[in-house]
Amino acid sequence: EPALRKAGFDIDLLHTEAPGHAMDIAEGLRDGDHDLIVAVGGDGTVHEVASGLRGSGKVLGILPIGSGNDYARAHGIPTPKGNKFPDMQGAVDILVNGTDRRVGSVRVEGPPAPNHPSKAAPVPRSCNGEPETTGNLVRWSFLECDAGVTSIVNRMKDEGQFRRIRGQMKYTLLAIKAIIFWKKQRGTISIDGGEEAGVDLSGLFCLSQCQTFGGGYKVAPGAKPTQGHCSLVMAWGLSKPQMLMLMGPLEKGNHIGKWGVTMQSSERFELAASDGDPLFVNVDGEAVITTPATMQYHDDQLTVRGAASIPNE
Repeated sequence: EPALRKAGFDIDLLHTEAPGHAMDIAEGLRDGDHDLIVAVGGDGTVHEVASGLRGSGKVLGILPIGSGNDYARAHGIPTPKGNKFPDMQGAVDILVNGTDRRVGSVRVEGPPAPNHPSKAAPVPRSCNGEPETTGNLVRWSFLECDAGVTSIVNRMKDEGQFRRIRGQMKYTLLAIKAIIFWKKQRGTISIDGGEEAGVDLSGLFCLSQCQTFGGGYKVAPGAKPTQGHCSLVMAWGLSKPQMLMLMGPLEKGNHIGKWGVTMQSSERFELAASDGDPLFVNVDGEAVITTPATMQYHDDQLTVRGAASIPNE
């Protein structure tokens, strides 16, 4: 707050009280007089504020102080290094003099994730619109959607596992644990309205608008939030050793073409589990939806203030 006031901002500081509250706050600011709505937090907070502002003319600013901060990274905004933020002033300067860009979003619909002792089941929010199927939940993704092993990672994060560790190391440890305890499962997929195909869900799926998630893993190399479509990254039927060995290339963005990993442009993806329990589906790092799930890209949904140049632009 002092850094923002020093930069000349006249600030109304609003605190969140529970998961989802930032959506309600942001939705209430859509028709107000504020020129810039700043999300102060990680990807989860940014997701909620972006959801509340989606479809409005308001500008979203980001001051990243979370664990992952991948959406800020995609917009060229400096991020913390572990528990330190060496270039917070750079992030503040972008709020003052940054470049505004229009970006898209992915509408995600599926059954809501069940209650957990450490995390209540998500509830509908008016800013997300109505589901096409009664009982389903709707969320909008601005960073990425994923399911399977990667969604278990975020469910474990929500449960508080490795809570004392921040940044990429936290996600690395969670991923190793998720892979070790993964149980084989079959499912079906459909890409851009095509025929359903059966797959072994052991592996990787990510529908992304940005290059990184998980605190800097380059899962969709070359992707950028202004590209006008999603990057679909897939690898099915991997063994546990292959999944573990994939983590190094994933971090550097060298995984495409290894062990059948592919990347393509896509605007619609449908995923269902054929046996076993439904899969959790991450929406911007939050395991809020389960399969069967439908993901549909929509262009021109939000204005975000970022650096003069962003990665891959």
